Formats: sequence, C-alpha cells, structure tokens
Amino acid sequence: MQSLQEKASEWSGVAASDAFAIDETNLFQALGGLQPFVDLSTNFYNRVYADEYEWFRSIFAGSRKEDAIQNQYEFFVQRMGGPPLYSQRKGHPALIGRHRPFPVTHQAADRWLYHMQQALDSVSSIDPESKIKMMNFFRHTYCIFSCSWK
Repeated sequence: MQSLQEKASEWSGVAASDAFAIDETNLFQALGGLQPFVDLSTNFYNRVYADEYEWFRSIFAGSRKEDAIQNQYEFFVQRMGGPPLYSQRKGHPALIGRHRPFPVTHQAADRWLYHMQQALDSVSSIDPESKIKMMNFFRHTYCIFSCSWK
C-alpha cells in the first residue's frame, strides 16, 4: 500500500527529496526574516479572496482574510527556519487535521497552487532558487491534503 508521501510524490511529480529541500537551507534567514513571508501570504490571500470562481472562494468564506494571512505566514516562517510563531499562538500545526474540514480536492489544490505560484512570482525579495524550493514543498504538501481528503 502506498503511503501519502509516495502518493504525493507520484501525483505532484515532486520527489520527497525535492519537496523537503527547504530543510537544507534556513529560508527564514536567507530571505532576511519575516517580511517576505508576510508579503507572500498577503499577496496570496488577496488573490484567493478575489478569485473568479465562487466554488474556490467559498472554501475560505469562514475565515477572515487577515487571520488567514497571519496563520499562513506564521506557519511558513516556522516551517522554513524561523521562530515557532504559529505553534506559540495556535499549537501544533497538524496540517492534515486542520485542513480536513475543507474540501481540498485535486481541483482545489491546483487552484491554490496557481495562486501561490502567482504570489511567489510577485514577491521580488524571494530569490528564484528559494521560490523553486518553496513551490516544490507546496506542490508535494497540497497533494498530501488532496490525497487524504474525503
């Protein structure tokens, strides 16, 4: 039986070693601290909340945009080498459990990844190599969500 990690690698086209290349470098330090993550999350959620598809926007309807931005950048900071901002405020990330109430289908994951790629492309303070590492992590991780969603 295939593990979620194996399914995610197969479906995303991103090997686990590439997905977790974010662990080889402290991206929080390499990118100069908090601001690039705040910019990324702000840009991302501005796109999400203005998405042209109601089915996609509705996934986020129960969350205030400001809270979604904060949750995301705090998680990214923590996961990419910075202080444990997310855990200090909300406890263990438990990503699959926290995302279980939301319909993270393959279609929703693809739309999320589309907006994340657009947001990453627009943040000039994140260098191209870091953007690739981050997108590989996001692609692999969102396949885990969509593989586990029922």
